[in-house]
Amino acid sequence: MEEERGIPRILVIAGSDSGGGAGIQADIKTITMLGGHAMTAITALTAQNTLGVQAVMPVPAEMVLAQIDSVLSDIGVDAVKIGMIGSADTAQAVAGRLEGLDVPIVFDPVMVSTSGSELADAATIAAFERLMDVASVVTPNLPELNALGGEAAVLAHGCHLVAKGGHAEGNWIVDRLLAPNGREVARLEAKRFDTSETHGTGCTLASALAAGLGSGMSIDEAFSQAVRFVRIAIIAAPGLGQGHGPIGHALGYHPFEELEG
Repeated sequence: MEEERGIPRILVIAGSDSGGGAGIQADIKTITMLGGHAMTAITALTAQNTLGVQAVMPVPAEMVLAQIDSVLSDIGVDAVKIGMIGSADTAQAVAGRLEGLDVPIVFDPVMVSTSGSELADAATIAAFERLMDVASVVTPNLPELNALGGEAAVLAHGCHLVAKGGHAEGNWIVDRLLAPNGREVARLEAKRFDTSETHGTGCTLASALAAGLGSGMSIDEAFSQAVRFVRIAIIAAPGLGQGHGPIGHALGYHPFEELEG
C-alpha cells in the first residue's frame, strides 16, 4: 500500500522583497496557496517597491547555510526553490550544501528585477554554473537564458529547462519545458495580457513549480500548474503601487476554474 503523503515541505533559498510582490514573500504566498508548507533561507534583504530596488544587503553565506541546516535537520524537505542568491560565495556554498540532496531543486537564475534593478553581479552569475549542476530544472527568462549561454549551455548541466517567453515580442507568450536531451516535453501558448502588474511573476512560477514537484507531480504536470497559477495571479493583480505592481497570489480566494473562464 502506497504511503500517504503529508503536506509538501518546500524550502526557498532567496532574497526578501520589502514590497511583498516578489522574492521570499511571493514564494511563501505561492506555496501556501498551492497547499505546501514554505520554509526559508534568506540570502539578502532588499529595500524594494513597485518602482525599483533602493538598497540590497546580502546575508553572509554562513548564515544562509545555518538556515538551510536548521530546516533540513528537523522538518525535512520535499523540494527546493532557489531564487536571488545574493553573492558568489553564497552561490558556491549553497550548491555544495545541496549536492546529494535527493529532492527536486528548482533554480530561478535571478539577475534583474522586473523594474530593471540589477540583483546579481558578474561573479555571482558565473557561480550560477554550480547551481545549475545541482538543479533539477532551471527557469530563466529570455535575457537570463542568453546570459547563461543559451538553451544548450543550460541543458549541458543535466537539468530540465523552462524557457519562459514573457520577454519575447508579440501578442502571444510561449513557455517551453525542455528535457536534458533537448526534447520539448511541453509547450504552453497563451495571449499576452496588456498590463504592467507583473512584479514577482518569475519568483512565483519557480515556487509554483517546486510546490508541484514537492507534492509528487510529474514535471510536465507541475509546469502546467505553475504557468496557470501565474496567469491567474496576473488577472487577479490588486493594483498596488505606482510602478510594476504585484500579482494577486491570493487569487481573490476563487477556485482556478472560475477565474479561468
